[in-house]
Amino acid sequence: MRFSQSRAWSCFVRYLAAVGLAVGSASAAAETAAELLARADSDRALQETLAAEGGKAAFFCANCHGEAGISKFPNVPNLAGQHPVYVLNQIEAFLSGLRKDEFMQGLMKVLNEREKASIALMYSTRPVPPFAAPGPRAAAGEKLFLQHCARCHMGDAHGAKDFPRLAGQQPEYLRLSLKRYLTQSGERFYAPMTAAVMQLGERNIDAVVDYLSTRP
Repeated sequence: MRFSQSRAWSCFVRYLAAVGLAVGSASAAAETAAELLARADSDRALQETLAAEGGKAAFFCANCHGEAGISKFPNVPNLAGQHPVYVLNQIEAFLSGLRKDEFMQGLMKVLNEREKASIALMYSTRPVPPFAAPGPRAAAGEKLFLQHCARCHMGDAHGAKDFPRLAGQQPEYLRLSLKRYLTQSGERFYAPMTAAVMQLGERNIDAVVDYLSTRP
């Protein structure tokens, strides 16, 4: 049975009440999440510690995004293999309202700075299997991706700290996100992305999705 957002949020609030926590009550860390990630980049021990903590801090994320960062639902993104800075930036985007999703915005308010960093690092260490075998449109999709998308998302579609990994992503999520940028529906705001998808054209979205969802 599909795990609905309303049911998930209700369960999460009951959990917080059971352990004596309140939304937004997490204690402030000495360092910001961004500072922790920067320090962990040159400190292997800290990196491993935070990644291990992330497995526990992300216990509720697993209901939708999966314990290994591979989504359980087609319209929810995989987080495995994403750059930790990119994941952290998305957490902050939900908190600031730059990204619109009432459910996610509520969940992000619970996290303290160390938990943000640990979740971001944990997901970055998870392997990303390709979603499916290449379909008949994948070859055309590769050419379109290299023409319109690779300058930001990299030629291997693995992304970077400012741009998400698209290789091996859920095809339905990719399709949904591209169409949201194309129609400017309001969930996300990034003018260069809207311009790139407009150049790509709606008729070519499925080909690019076929290519990206099969990439390792």
